[in-house]
Amino acid sequence: MFDVSFSELMLIGVIALIVIGPERLPKVARTVGHLLGRAQRYVNEVKSDIQKEMDLKEIGDIKHQMEDAARSVQSSMTSSVDDLKNAVTQPSQAIKDTLDQARQALDPLPGAAPEAPRTDAAGAPAAAQVPEPDPAPAARPAPAPTESSH
Repeated sequence: MFDVSFSELMLIGVIALIVIGPERLPKVARTVGHLLGRAQRYVNEVKSDIQKEMDLKEIGDIKHQMEDAARSVQSSMTSSVDDLKNAVTQPSQAIKDTLDQARQALDPLPGAAPEAPRTDAAGAPAAAQVPEPDPAPAARPAPAPTESSH
């Protein structure tokens, strides 16, 4: 703190001995020591408070930087997800449109109501039903042998 050499301290001690006197000098020295100790503790507390405030400010700055980085990552992820959704949606929409056009082309009567899709007992769409061919013609009985004259 102060640049005080040993010779300066001796000079102050001699002057204090002359002014204060030998009876009261120890009591005054103790009081001055306590006051200097309190002053040192106060200065150290102020220094630590200032250091804590600086650390809090740095932590706050780091927190803001992290929040900004998190927002940036979130926005980039959101845009990536949107791009991916568009990449998936556009082809599926094109396929759906193509299927709709194919259905319209296969409709026999454009004004007729569409037939309800057939389902099996479980509710799943039934396979396209193909009419069964007519059973094989009944076996013809063989002509009865006729009696012929030989």
